[in-house]
Amino acid sequence: MKGDPIYEVRDVKKVYHDRCVLDVEHLDIHRGEILALVGPSGAGKSTLLRLLNFLEPLTSGQIRFLDAEFDASHPVPLDLRRRVTTVFQRPVLLNGSVFANVRYGLRLRGQRDSAKRVEAALQRVGLNELARQRARTLSGGEAQRVSLARTMVLQPDVLLLDEPTANLDPYNVGLIEGIVRSLNQEQGTTLVLVTHNVFQARRLAHRVALLLEGKVVEVDDVHSFFESPRDPRVAAFARGEMVY
Repeated sequence: MKGDPIYEVRDVKKVYHDRCVLDVEHLDIHRGEILALVGPSGAGKSTLLRLLNFLEPLTSGQIRFLDAEFDASHPVPLDLRRRVTTVFQRPVLLNGSVFANVRYGLRLRGQRDSAKRVEAALQRVGLNELARQRARTLSGGEAQRVSLARTMVLQPDVLLLDEPTANLDPYNVGLIEGIVRSLNQEQGTTLVLVTHNVFQARRLAHRVALLLEGKVVEVDDVHSFFESPRDPRVAAFARGEMVY
């Protein structure tokens, strides 16, 4: 499943108020893979996602993305930032219809003749019958599917997912995991998934990385990560023990 690296993270640090919350010496993310980031709360997983989406500047180090290299002094141009999107744990929807929410990103990019793409995305996430409903009236699972549809219409190279199924019922978890899998298999989208659910990481990921205290402890293919980890902390995590 390995393609060429779409990201190369080198010696990246992120410091907030004199506290280093992320310190990644080396991490490659391969084109077309699903990489799961696991670890306890506060390990730096969501911070890493924000840096991969170029939502915050690096404190130090470099990120190479699509053959372009960026560091603290080189901002990422808009056309490259638009090739990465994030679905957050709690989707923020606009005060309008489901259809308008999914179409919003396309309108920002000047793509006005986009109705068919929006309809196709809503069909894919099973919400075409709710297209005219106000987004604020949706259930949590429906809102998360709107967020995924809003991402799908943009056809990003990379989709970052931050606990996308937390607090959802099993039915919606299954739907969202199916959508994520199809995006990867049918469109070749590269996905980076933050999850506390080891079973979800096993089901979806090609590779898994454990973060502890801002550092990548181990990254390996999903089978090796869970069945024959090299680091005892990974073995403890895989057994379901609490890791600090």
